[in-house]
Amino acid sequence: MRGQPARYAAGRLATCAVLLTALSLVVYVGVDLLPGDPASARLGPNATPDQVAVARDRLGLQEPLIRRYLEWAGGLLHGDLGTSAGGAPVSEALAGRLGNTAVLAVLTIALLVPLSLVLGVALGRRGGSRADGLGSTVLLLTTAVPEFVVAGTLALVLGARLGWLPATSLIPAGDSPLSRPDVLVLPVVSLLWVSLAYATRVIRAQTLTALRAPHVEAMRLNGIPEGTVLRQGVLPAVLPSAVQIWLLSAAGLLGGTVLVEVVFNYPGIGTVLVSSVSTGDLPVVQALAMIMGAVTLLATLAADVLGAALGRTGTP
Repeated sequence: MRGQPARYAAGRLATCAVLLTALSLVVYVGVDLLPGDPASARLGPNATPDQVAVARDRLGLQEPLIRRYLEWAGGLLHGDLGTSAGGAPVSEALAGRLGNTAVLAVLTIALLVPLSLVLGVALGRRGGSRADGLGSTVLLLTTAVPEFVVAGTLALVLGARLGWLPATSLIPAGDSPLSRPDVLVLPVVSLLWVSLAYATRVIRAQTLTALRAPHVEAMRLNGIPEGTVLRQGVLPAVLPSAVQIWLLSAAGLLGGTVLVEVVFNYPGIGTVLVSSVSTGDLPVVQALAMIMGAVTLLATLAADVLGAALGRTGTP
């Protein structure tokens, strides 16, 4: 019995490795097929055919696609993300930007976990009441509004018109975003908006199910205090699904972060991705797409494995 979780995790890791390999192929080929020529994009419309040919040769675009992919994939295995069209290592170009994006993601998750747990359990305990009906309606409507719409609205209303918070998240080069906490408020709220509503709805549903479980009803019939029932009977049943949704939300934050960063002009991977696509800097685009896909796959794997492990330990 003890070996079952380890075997399950090993199997999921093997599946994840296969998926990462397939993802790398899809990312490289898909980005390579983007419209436009990277060499022409870098040199501008006035470049001569000879200049374009020299640039393509310098960028390695004259090599067969499969050879370029194998060289790129081999570099990934050694931690080499390649060289940008400007000649600088991609890892250096992304190092600070990835850190800035991580700040947004960590702050969002740090708020998401306690808020969704408290709100979800509170609504679940009042299942069927007017407060639960109103809260569920608000949460349903909230999930229908994308992050970039929320970000644009907040930037316009709270930033541009009312001036309560910065409408753009400008941070001096070399400074940490944490040195300017005011510029983080609106981006974090924008990212938290949909994630909080979705996670709260899932936890509410799990709480309702847990409250109807026979062992919880038996605890109440035996006169056990409600707080003890909640800690020992309800939360162990809710946490496996809650952990899964928190991890999946963390993975989903990457896509939302790109859009939110562009809205607020935040110096993260979003602005780099947009500029790299527009200038045809394929190595940067490929590296970012691979990083985002790998994080999503690994977070999904962690959610699957931890959810299964917590489900076994939490089974009454």
